[in-house]
Amino acid sequence: MLLRFTKMHGLGNDFMVLDLVSQHAHIQPKNAKQWGDRFTGVGFDQLLLVEPPSNPDVDFRYRIFNSDGSEVEQCGNGARCFARFVLDKRLTAKKQIRVETKGGIIELNVRNDGQITVDMGPPRLVPEQIPFQADAQALSYPVEVDGQTLELAAISMGNPHAVLRVNNTETADVHGLGPKLEHHPRFPQKVNVGFLQVIDRQRGKLRVWERGAGETQACGTGACAAAVAAISQGWMDSPVQLELPGGKLLIEWAGPGQPVMMTGPAVRVYEGQVRL
Repeated sequence: MLLRFTKMHGLGNDFMVLDLVSQHAHIQPKNAKQWGDRFTGVGFDQLLLVEPPSNPDVDFRYRIFNSDGSEVEQCGNGARCFARFVLDKRLTAKKQIRVETKGGIIELNVRNDGQITVDMGPPRLVPEQIPFQADAQALSYPVEVDGQTLELAAISMGNPHAVLRVNNTETADVHGLGPKLEHHPRFPQKVNVGFLQVIDRQRGKLRVWERGAGETQACGTGACAAAVAAISQGWMDSPVQLELPGGKLLIEWAGPGQPVMMTGPAVRVYEGQVRL
């Protein structure tokens, strides 16, 4: 059978989006891996599935597969593309959309200027909720990698993140430390790794190594985690503007227990069909 799909991106973080509300198919991890190959498939960072909700209090179910076939809990840039997609495809007329994900319920707000604000919910900072192995909750943790001790924040935005402060994102060892931290035994479900450079109280630069995908042009949940780490440790003040290789995101957070609000663009690239 042929399935219609849309290729989209949020700040260069790119997605293949499938409507499984009006189309009916059973998507397996092997499909995501096949389609995700940039040489022999469609090519993407993540595959996004738009499904009918299983919860009557939400509008849609949102599932996410990395290009290696692994399913993940959350994707912030993908959430913005999700909102743009369901409006463009007339699957809803709402500008405020509630969506269930593997990481919890999120709320999407499509603004009149075309930017999309996502209520990502409160960050989870308790180690076992991230999950991260630590004796007690702290603002930062020492982690041993190849004989050196790194100081990092550990945060969940529905998916696990480690945030390291660096002097310069351009010279940061993203491709060396990224995969080593991704698979570090203290992160039992692996981890996304953010390398944050603080420019001033409200501006920073960020590169993210995503588990199962490698370095991406942008990572929405990574930007949220980096902002939470920076605000918690007194490096920056909300709202925080973070510049990623693919563009800028605005992150707002009022403090512990409060939701993280992320605002940025979502762009449709092209329509296509794949054979299942």
